[in-house]
Amino acid sequence: MNQQSLSAFIWSVADLLRGDYKQSDYGKVILPFTVLRRMDCVLEATKSAVLTEYTKKQAEGVNPDPYLVRESGQKFYNTSPLDMKKLMGDPDHIRENLYSYIQTFSPAVRDIFENFEFHTQIERLHKSGLLYQVTEKFAQIDLHPENVDNHQMGLVFEELIRKFAEISNETAGEHFTPREVIRMMVHLLFIEDDEVLSKPGVVRTIYDPAAGTGGMLSVAGEYLVEHNPQARLTVFGQELNSESYAICKADMLIKGQDVTNIAYGNTLSDDGHPNKHFDYMLSNPPFGVEWKKVEKEVRKEHEQQGYNGRFGPGLPRVSDGSMLFLLHLIAKMRPANEGGSRFGIVLNGSPLFTGSAGSGESEIRRYVLENDLLEAIVGLPTDMFYNTGISTYVWIVSNRKPEQRRGKVQLIDASEFWQKMRKSLGSKRKELAEDHIAEITQLFGDFAEAHKDGKPISRIFRNSDFGYRTITIERPLRDEQDNIVLGQKGKFKGKQQPDSSLRDTENVPLNEDVEDYFKREVLPHVPDAWIDHDKTKVGYEIPFNRHFYVFQPPRSLEEIDADLMAVTERIQSMLEGLKA
Repeated sequence: MNQQSLSAFIWSVADLLRGDYKQSDYGKVILPFTVLRRMDCVLEATKSAVLTEYTKKQAEGVNPDPYLVRESGQKFYNTSPLDMKKLMGDPDHIRENLYSYIQTFSPAVRDIFENFEFHTQIERLHKSGLLYQVTEKFAQIDLHPENVDNHQMGLVFEELIRKFAEISNETAGEHFTPREVIRMMVHLLFIEDDEVLSKPGVVRTIYDPAAGTGGMLSVAGEYLVEHNPQARLTVFGQELNSESYAICKADMLIKGQDVTNIAYGNTLSDDGHPNKHFDYMLSNPPFGVEWKKVEKEVRKEHEQQGYNGRFGPGLPRVSDGSMLFLLHLIAKMRPANEGGSRFGIVLNGSPLFTGSAGSGESEIRRYVLENDLLEAIVGLPTDMFYNTGISTYVWIVSNRKPEQRRGKVQLIDASEFWQKMRKSLGSKRKELAEDHIAEITQLFGDFAEAHKDGKPISRIFRNSDFGYRTITIERPLRDEQDNIVLGQKGKFKGKQQPDSSLRDTENVPLNEDVEDYFKREVLPHVPDAWIDHDKTKVGYEIPFNRHFYVFQPPRSLEEIDADLMAVTERIQSMLEGLKA
């Protein structure tokens, strides 16, 4: 059964719910039942062996947990003689039996259903007289891994969540990232480590602080297995949305990961993995979402812990918390002398340039660039994500840059690398094809300036090229007779006083001498001006689009005149026709 057919079948359950449930509540039933049936199918083959071992260990008075995990061949098990098909044999007791069945799963699975608040839905379905019908519907579908592999199951979860988000006017993009975007990020993350990752038995950690349904972690794992079946990727994550957390945990459990590594809660205010560092990280934090709810905790960490905490370099404005995730990931990097880290994060355009010199945003960029952490930024096409059509950018950050990248940043303009989707999904109308991913990966791997169709698509800059000094230009205060007024006290005593109404600022590139700039650009226009060096601030911005702008010269006056003449002649001809 293909993904579309499977999703359509599961979606048909909505026909049963219509009338008793609002559309926006369909997911509260369909998602946990899908997870339950998946687990039911996964455990089917080892069910009898687990029950035999359970009875044996109970008789011996031994903790059965490790033995049951071994017998099930999974990281979880169920000790009930019931399964979903057997539940159908007793319609009169479906509610009690379903409760019993769920309670006999191992603790990690019970936690998943608690986060779904599944018991609430069981009660509601029972009162509506729908519980047996809905359970029967799911008992009929085969979700065994031999029929629906893990990758396909992940796509099914994502499609269902997207549909439920659309009908309830939520943002699907908060839950997951398009798979082809993740594949591109994973390629960029691993390309420089292919030799290391190809060694037998290699173990690496990967982390996503806004894990959603676990798509980024899954794709990274699939990539590594595909390139080196003997390699092992241990995943870690944290997720705030309870349904997404439950699906992520279920998906990781079925894939054999340790689900205690998936934390629940707000990463910014309550770090689920304190003092841990990781080899690789991936994240697509929510765009333009304010962090007012966690402002107290974040500011406290910033002020009390400084650089010993996560937010030492600075805090962005409260209206957009995405740069806080950037700082969080930097804090999670393994120290360079222990092998270092590399991570990819999806951000909108705002973190590139928002904030003047001295602002929180500028100070964060300054920290990243002056510590030589930024390897590359890839500009993606618009209309790539489910919940927004805006331009997005993937930052690749590392504290173990290869020699040729040190002190430099690569900008890649991939805004024209896309193909139109057969059917739009929310705001997503474009997708990356495999050859686009290959070309972007090649550009990154080559680390060289490149052009396509006469336009630049890869450029290399020094870190300092993005820095500037904001200097304050003062001019003297004058009295009514135009005489310069001297100060009577303070630092201006006996000196000319500045006229605040004439005060101005100039941004001087970091690589340029301030005095030379001042003499060339300011003094010829205002000879009485001077620089107040006490007010000078250093800032950083990355004007991505400006570096890829190609000037299109306007048409010549002769061409324009010829076009106007032709239009005038057509109009005159038409008027003559009307007179005739």
